Amino acid sequence: MKITRRLFAVLFLFSAPLLLLSQAQTPEKPAGKSQYIVYVGTYTAKTSSKGIYAFRFDPEKGQLTSIGVAAESADPSFLAVHPNGKFLYAVNEIANFNGGVGGALSAFAIDSKTGALKFINQVPTRGAGPCHVSLDKNGFFVLVANYDGGSIASFPVHDDGSLGTASGFVQHSGSGPNKERQEGPHAHWIGTSPDNRFALAVDLGLDQVIVYGFDSSKGIFTPMLSGFARVKPGAGPRHLAFHPNGKFAYVLSEMESSVTVFSYQAKNGAFTSLQTISALPKDYAGPKEAAEIAVQPSGKFLYTSNRGHDSIAIFEINPAKGTLKSLGQVLTGGKTPRHFAIDPTGMYLLAENQESNNIVVFHIDPATGNLTPTGQTIEVPSPVCITFVAAQ
Repeated sequence: MKITRRLFAVLFLFSAPLLLLSQAQTPEKPAGKSQYIVYVGTYTAKTSSKGIYAFRFDPEKGQLTSIGVAAESADPSFLAVHPNGKFLYAVNEIANFNGGVGGALSAFAIDSKTGALKFINQVPTRGAGPCHVSLDKNGFFVLVANYDGGSIASFPVHDDGSLGTASGFVQHSGSGPNKERQEGPHAHWIGTSPDNRFALAVDLGLDQVIVYGFDSSKGIFTPMLSGFARVKPGAGPRHLAFHPNGKFAYVLSEMESSVTVFSYQAKNGAFTSLQTISALPKDYAGPKEAAEIAVQPSGKFLYTSNRGHDSIAIFEINPAKGTLKSLGQVLTGGKTPRHFAIDPTGMYLLAENQESNNIVVFHIDPATGNLTPTGQTIEVPSPVCITFVAAQ
């Protein structure tokens, strides 16, 4: 198994630039008769939710059809699907697990015909309040950000999709200028670089994106001497999204509701700040609570969600410079859009309104990036995260 993984990792490193180029140059097109299963992570504490919900998604019509509860689980807030499409992982965003301080990470097997999820196993995340989960590009490790614990961890994935105990762990330290929100570290997002050589941790409490060397055969994080991307003090960075060409990275700051554009050097994992732009209207004076960020697959447009303003902000991406131009905001048709997801065809955006318990489907204009409600609104209790899996 170790030999296979190493060969795979080597092949990935050589093929990654070609994959990125292919993604950047592939024109948008509907997925024909392809269908998808949509999984929705939720909060179950003090809500009517039972766990993870499943829907069928028809990309030709932008239509969601309810399947029901795919798996019962406690606060399965954020979800990630294995690259092979066979397994789903959810962070259980809780403070105590099995009598110890910290959250949990759950593994499920996916039935791509029925949408059902079969529980495999569960492991502690080694930190309280895990809020984000992803997989490295090889699918060998699951990465978790512990918000309350201010730490990150990695977990090996076995052949049957089950999880081993943490192989990598880093406890962040420090604080930011906002004494209420940044009294300590708060890791809010973690993922690997496009070539899988680095792990990037976005820490709201430290106003930093921390770059680690990542050993994709052992799941170990290695500190980098120049491995930091900094945002404005007190901005509170939350999530990060790469451009399909791998040359630019976009960091959404929750507490300032802004996007900072960075150029990214794949050679050494270095970030250089290019621009910071607000995600809100100029005359807006309400709470600033930005939540999610994503680049449309064509690489032409970027979107963020504003919980205080209950909107999706739309930006046009300069193809040469990577910088952003604001195209305005579109109301989400609900309250508190904590997350949204763009479907695999790039033609639809699904906005999850946590406090109004619904998902609103928007059509994406491929020429202008504008969002138009399709008229479909689906009721889901306390939706937090959406992910897609190809259906059989």
